[in-house]
Amino acid sequence: MEVSAGVWALVLVLALVPLLYELSGSFRFVVKMAFYNGWILLLAAFALPLCAVRGRSVENMKILRSMLQHVKHLYGIRMDVRGLEHFDLKEPYVVVSNHQSSLDLLGMMEVLPDRCVPIAKRELLYMGTVGLACWLGGIIFINRQKTDDAISVMAEAARTMLREDVRVWVFPEGTRNHNGSMLPFKRGAFHLAVQAQVPVVPIVISSYQDFYNKKEWRFTSGESWLGGEVHGHVGRGLWGAWAIWGSV
Repeated sequence: MEVSAGVWALVLVLALVPLLYELSGSFRFVVKMAFYNGWILLLAAFALPLCAVRGRSVENMKILRSMLQHVKHLYGIRMDVRGLEHFDLKEPYVVVSNHQSSLDLLGMMEVLPDRCVPIAKRELLYMGTVGLACWLGGIIFINRQKTDDAISVMAEAARTMLREDVRVWVFPEGTRNHNGSMLPFKRGAFHLAVQAQVPVVPIVISSYQDFYNKKEWRFTSGESWLGGEVHGHVGRGLWGAWAIWGSV
């Protein structure tokens, strides 16, 4: 029985994939990122029925966190957490953190406090199962293109923090920064702290440059630390917010 050309082509591809994975760092980067994004979509699909029982609720973040915490092990990424005791506040607060890549999700899930939701760009809401899972988790979506809408959402977030005892995680740079440095902070996180009159808790996720670099298409295993110079919450309200903003 003759073997069709299509079968031979498939066999060749299957033989080449592991070879390319071992020999080409760029190919390995593409495969790892494709699996990362696909796996997150699949995990979100599994989480949907569990989260739907409660409806839209910040408590669903516990489900999402538990389902995502194993992902770092798949990539050989080790998390060294420092200063976690500073999250042990019995009141609402705003977490501010640097933003490097989609891998920040792993660091966030490692230390996410109870009843804490991130603020995310509205485009995430339309990313299939991930968007729906985020909505069910109570994540706050803002439209960065419409300033008035963003201000309104932040004002409502401030009221929700106080009314429902919620913590909010914000990336004040406003976008991903792959250069290992930090971009100028936008004002939203600190206006939120002022409006809600709550503390600001900064957290640093160390640079991924040793094992991840999007520009170089490089993704190996490695270690990242979270926390760093976090010695406690920085004041409250106007003083705390401007103390942080003025120091960057």
